[in-house]
Amino acid sequence: MLFTKMQGLGNDYLYVYGEVPEDVAKLSEKLSDRHFGAGSDGMIYISPSGSADFKMRIFNADGSEAKMCGNGIRCVGKYVYDKGYTDKTRLTVETLSGIKTLELDIRCGKVRSVTVDMGRAEVQGDMEIPVGEDIVICTPVSVGNPHAVIFITDMEKASVSVLGPQIEKHSLFPDGVNVEFVQVISDRKLRMRVWERGSGITMACGTGACASAAAAVRKGFCKSGEPVTVVLDGGELKITVDPDNCISMCGPAEFVYEGEMPV
Repeated sequence: MLFTKMQGLGNDYLYVYGEVPEDVAKLSEKLSDRHFGAGSDGMIYISPSGSADFKMRIFNADGSEAKMCGNGIRCVGKYVYDKGYTDKTRLTVETLSGIKTLELDIRCGKVRSVTVDMGRAEVQGDMEIPVGEDIVICTPVSVGNPHAVIFITDMEKASVSVLGPQIEKHSLFPDGVNVEFVQVISDRKLRMRVWERGSGITMACGTGACASAAAAVRKGFCKSGEPVTVVLDGGELKITVDPDNCISMCGPAEFVYEGEMPV
């Protein structure tokens, strides 16, 4: 099996062009291991689609399937263009959370960055989550997958590794949830760290950045229609939330290496 390791702001996946095998959960768990495998946040399979230019399916490091990955879909755009599967610079990609549109920024014949139409965010009112003896306030957001956005005043004191797994599997979220910890720097800049459902702490989360920006606009921390820079552990994304809550995301996509393994 041939695979290509790619990353968007350090959110890394192993990409395979072809049909998804029956043992994909076990395969993703094995190859994602950073000591005994290739090391990644999961695997992404790319294949032809009957309703879009391409189809992507995302499998987390624990073998579970995700509906959408913002950093991952940008890398899909780079993969199919740079490898010659398409010459289009405007693509549609089928995902479990709907069809997404990609605009590819081409420089010297290669994709350098990708802007993704992420669709409309659904932002709910604040929720109180009992965790031990404490109450955590979060803003639930759906951008095709579920997020719990927690606004904090000091990122240095964020308990990502402690609160993250407890909220991810909390009874209030029976299907699990991605957990974002967000510090408002200004009305144009957010600092975010993430505990991803099925993967734990990662360098970046594209859908999480979109959810955080949407929640910040809802709460009046940022303005709709204006680009917001979301600073993640792996770099920066530009997120714009329109007045109707439709979101666009712009960021880089990079090849890391290619490899093969016996199957």
